[in-house]
Amino acid sequence: MSFPTHRPRRLRRTEALRGLVRETRLSAAGLINPMFVCPGTNVRKEVSSMPGVYQQSVDKIVEECREVEGLGLPGVILFGLPESKDARGSSSTSALGVVQKAIEAIRKSKLNLLVITDVCLCEYTDHGHCGVIENGDVANDATLPILAAQALSHARAGADIVAPSDMMDGRVAAIREALDEHRFQDIAILAYAAKYCSGFYGPFREAADSAPQFGDRRSYQMDPPNAREALKEVALDIEEGADLVMVKPALPYLDVIRRVREKCDVPVGAYNVSGEYAMVKAAAQKGWLDEKRVALEILTGIQRAGADFILTYHAKDAAKWLKP
Repeated sequence: MSFPTHRPRRLRRTEALRGLVRETRLSAAGLINPMFVCPGTNVRKEVSSMPGVYQQSVDKIVEECREVEGLGLPGVILFGLPESKDARGSSSTSALGVVQKAIEAIRKSKLNLLVITDVCLCEYTDHGHCGVIENGDVANDATLPILAAQALSHARAGADIVAPSDMMDGRVAAIREALDEHRFQDIAILAYAAKYCSGFYGPFREAADSAPQFGDRRSYQMDPPNAREALKEVALDIEEGADLVMVKPALPYLDVIRRVREKCDVPVGAYNVSGEYAMVKAAAQKGWLDEKRVALEILTGIQRAGADFILTYHAKDAAKWLKP
């Protein structure tokens, strides 16, 4: 009996051959770098659960953005740690807020970067929830005008894309209406369309000082066992005016990324979240795995599942590792 004609190993024999037939090609051009803006000057405080990630004042944010641009990354997404918090997240809409100031500073620096801003109330409320509290629960409709005002303030400061992550029903429509009404019709909306109530957000809550002070977020973030529901959420956000959609987290929801990619025709992103990053960092520090190899394998897997772009705390390192 003759040996089979087909020998797949022929095309794995050398790196040149493997590179020639590689199906998924990860590049810095598809990675977005998350950043945390805090009050003050000359502040750069490392997040203990996320080595290499910092809470930074506006001046330091601009410095890092120069590095981001130099690495060939296309953009950043900004999260704010305000000077004050209240029950309604009022400081989130201020033209003098930390995110608004950071946007303006990046623009004045003439950096060739996309500036994306997270739109949510959790960082700005004293109770840590993503919306206004009424009768002990998060009030969906009462939250929408504040989110719309926050997005509008980001657009006025110079943001390219606003990214609502709150998971309130109807928030994309409210934001689109506010932007269009004030002649910001060219500002795109990146909807956190399928954002799950995940245990992988722990380190982020330290970084953004956004842990809920009571209860949890199960009544508005998605239930992890559900996949079909994600397609409904995505379809609703697109119908309301989302230009791009995102699945969050990434690793436990690769199947959802694939389903969303197959069902919709807008760009699909994925958020390689804080817990996913922290696990790799912790294991690498213990010497249990090769950080570069594992991080690039994870990012490749997320892209292979269908993500057109990835928000990741490994963005800067990945950009360096991917350089020829």
